[in-house]
Amino acid sequence: MNTPTHSPINSQDDALWQQKLTPEQYQICRCGGTERAFTGQYWNHKAVGTYLCACCHEPLFASNHKYDSGSGWPSYWQPIAVDAVRELRDTSHGMIRTEVCCARCDSHLGHVFTDGPPPSGLRYCINSASIHFEPADN
Repeated sequence: MNTPTHSPINSQDDALWQQKLTPEQYQICRCGGTERAFTGQYWNHKAVGTYLCACCHEPLFASNHKYDSGSGWPSYWQPIAVDAVRELRDTSHGMIRTEVCCARCDSHLGHVFTDGPPPSGLRYCINSASIHFEPADN
């Protein structure tokens, strides 16, 4: 695992992300920020479907892997596919955590913790601003 940097590759890429994303999404997805607990649109969301990366629209999490962790952020016990996310060592804020990023575009999603439910025992704690919900077809 690497320490996250979340610095843009170059100023042109950075300018494109700033145009594409809302200020909150940019701060979270491209700069490694975090939204306040219980404020994101998906923390208590219960619809059936798929959660996609807000930046590149890659499928990241399925609603049947979502659970209420009580943390105030959308929580999942596993990603939609093993290679959908990338994990990095995060030593910011005086803690050692595991950051979760989109494997396709390197967008910061949140962190993963080892206090989740079976079968994985993991809690992928994800910022609502870093994902977009696509409902399942009826």
